[in-house]
Amino acid sequence: MKKLCVFLSVIFLSACLGNGKRTDDTPVAKVYDEYLYLSELEEVVPRGLSLEDSILVVKDHIDKWIRNRLLLYQAEQHLSLEDKYIERQIEDYRTSLLIFKYEQSYIAEKLDTLISDQEIKEYYTSYSSNFVLNNNLLKGFFIKLPRTAPQSWNARRWCKSSDPEDFKLLEQYCFEHATEYDYFEEDWTRFDQVLPKLPRIYMSPQNLLRGRQYYEAWDSTHYYFLKISDYELEGSITPMEIVAEDIRSILLNKRKIQLIQELEANIYNDALNRGNFAVYN
Repeated sequence: MKKLCVFLSVIFLSACLGNGKRTDDTPVAKVYDEYLYLSELEEVVPRGLSLEDSILVVKDHIDKWIRNRLLLYQAEQHLSLEDKYIERQIEDYRTSLLIFKYEQSYIAEKLDTLISDQEIKEYYTSYSSNFVLNNNLLKGFFIKLPRTAPQSWNARRWCKSSDPEDFKLLEQYCFEHATEYDYFEEDWTRFDQVLPKLPRIYMSPQNLLRGRQYYEAWDSTHYYFLKISDYELEGSITPMEIVAEDIRSILLNKRKIQLIQELEANIYNDALNRGNFAVYN
């Protein structure tokens, strides 16, 4: 340890005087036939640390280096030749990583990210069979109203009305009296998320959606109003507005693939024309 402190004092003094990196190859640790050299420790110690802190950093580094080399030695002794020879795997990974990073940089520079509504519509029309619904959907609103709410007959009348002024009155009434008011007139909602809010229904969800624009139920404490302005049944084609962003992502990915293919072809053809590679038969 005294010898290590002397080594570190030299490093510390060199850093303070601005002498730059040293080339001293004095060994400071050994594991079997492998050495850790003083010059390697200079890269470990951050500038500006005190001598005491530098000693702690270096001691920790030496300890980790010893443990790592001991484990490596044991691995090499006990693993099979097939397991040990991973250089090819490392090189393959390095190659793949470099190519991937270059392709991503090229895509970021060249990719046109603007997807028009017309392109989305054309893809949706051509591949609509890929967008089959797994759930029943609906638009409308749901109201859970206490039976003690005043003039509940008005809420029933406003629910059935198509007059926008009546709907404004209904919303104000719900804000004041409803236990729950869920508005999904503008966004498709899964019916299985609405169904548990209703008292037990003695018909299939499909029949309820097909046969009614308005559904009302009650129990001992509440009235339940469901207005159905539109619906799509399980097994039908998903509305385009739901899958538009998915289609946008699909089209963007197709453009990325096309760019990469063009990049590979351009590089190959350019190298071929310049005679930068050859195949020997």
